[in-house]
Amino acid sequence: MKKWAFVSDFDGTISKKDFYWIVIERYFPEGKELYKEWKNGSIKDIDFLSTVFGAIHQEEDQIIRDVHGIPIDEYVPAFVKAVQQSGGDFYILSAGTDYYIKHIIEKYKLENVVILSNEGVFKDKNIQLNINKEDWKYSERYGIDKAIVIQKLKEEYEKVYFAGDSEPDSHPAAFADITFARDVLKDLLAEKNIDYIPFESFREIEAQLIKNGQISAE
Repeated sequence: MKKWAFVSDFDGTISKKDFYWIVIERYFPEGKELYKEWKNGSIKDIDFLSTVFGAIHQEEDQIIRDVHGIPIDEYVPAFVKAVQQSGGDFYILSAGTDYYIKHIIEKYKLENVVILSNEGVFKDKNIQLNINKEDWKYSERYGIDKAIVIQKLKEEYEKVYFAGDSEPDSHPAAFADITFARDVLKDLLAEKNIDYIPFESFREIEAQLIKNGQISAE
């Protein structure tokens, strides 16, 4: 087995703002009402995102500029390198889409980061989600089943750490060796009696992993 992996959600965890909010605020004000419907359970996560990302109506160079404007935790690039230099593999596990995550990875020149997310492509001035119902990690609600992904990684690695911030992350958290949680995920895990370590920045996560000997302090 490989030694260890760090798996992180993207929107609201690596990034400081969900990309769908950037789209809603700039191009799709109707999305605010749709957001309410999504949160009250009237529509599925994947349907909400498909509608929002299908309402951008911009040339791709503008969409990429919007993506590059996504604010992220400034310490993430250093953290990714620290994980890799200490023998770990770094994964991004997102129920959003790999379309904008790939552009962020390129912007910050992160190498050997594995992205597990819903496939997204630029088409007709929007981002189209390509959901494969035959894929091993398919979820009807999220497009990608994060819990199944973590369970599969647990078969490959001795230790799997996970970081997240919201409801979709509460499912994989049950299977990770240690979960780092922020925002609403903390309350959700507390309700489910799932252990977690609270965090606000990846610098704090690194300090914890140094403390338990997973990352070298050098």
